[in-house]
Amino acid sequence: MPSLEAPAYEGGLTDVAGLRVGHFTHTRRPTGCTVVLAEAGAVCGVDVRGGAPGTRETDLLDPINLVERVHAVVLSGGSAFGLDVASGVVRWLEARGIGFAAGNVRVPIVPAAILFDLGLGDPSIRPDADAGLAACDAASAGRVPEGSVGAGAGATVGKLLGSDRAMKGGIGSAALRLEGNVVVAALAAVNAAGDVFDPDTSRLVAGARSVDGRKVEGCSAMLRRAAPRVALSPRESTTLGVVATNVALDKAMSTKVAQMAHDGLARAIRPAHTPWDGDTVFAMSTGKVRLEHAALVVGCAAAEAVSRAVVRAMLCATGAAGFPALRDLDA
Repeated sequence: MPSLEAPAYEGGLTDVAGLRVGHFTHTRRPTGCTVVLAEAGAVCGVDVRGGAPGTRETDLLDPINLVERVHAVVLSGGSAFGLDVASGVVRWLEARGIGFAAGNVRVPIVPAAILFDLGLGDPSIRPDADAGLAACDAASAGRVPEGSVGAGAGATVGKLLGSDRAMKGGIGSAALRLEGNVVVAALAAVNAAGDVFDPDTSRLVAGARSVDGRKVEGCSAMLRRAAPRVALSPRESTTLGVVATNVALDKAMSTKVAQMAHDGLARAIRPAHTPWDGDTVFAMSTGKVRLEHAALVVGCAAAEAVSRAVVRAMLCATGAAGFPALRDLDA
């Protein structure tokens, strides 16, 4: 079997000053959570495209609603059980006096989204509030760990032909630096039903494997047939993303950036946004750099950063529990 080396690190979400990223990965089965901390607050928008989402506090991010800044964003495995991670993050922030000022109380604002990974190992083992606390303790402004860690620990891809032909997914990050000190970065936890392609080359990177399990074959041809035999069960797939920038955005602009960032999912994942996905992208702004036509420029870059992060998740993943990673397959 080949041994594919992970690609060199080319920047990630923490390239945006003011953000820290921390993972918690269970040792008892492949699952975990990822926390993006913005302790000074970040303007945040969200766009939910999948038909089976699992989220917390996303209504608050609607531009018509009051609170504009969040103090963390949570991505978690464990399906709906994983939303408990956010409670631990709230406790961690409260202990440090961080949150939205409500009278003499500070209330941490922590939106969250989950993906389904309960099919790998014992489903009673899932991220909880203590996992959220641990992820916060591990958070760093340094290099973002990628691959089968955190919210990507139990992620799989290529499930439309059945789990016996699926592959290991993971979490990846990427950053773009534009003129004028502008940084746009992305983090993606990839647990897709379909296949992953590199948009720059159109190369099939990961997805449904061949019948012998040794190569990536993909399910695109199957979907073009008149009556495809889909083997996926509902709610078993979702890709979660966070995009961030140091450009000043308000909540409406951040929401538009989150919408445009979904283009990155659609470029790299085929199909995306299915009735069984909970595909969700958050967009965060630390608001340090002023830019004309900010939402347009940042949104375009965000889509590219997301697609790069998705591909990196596959290149950095490691196999587990009968699901080989790309590095485990024949060239």
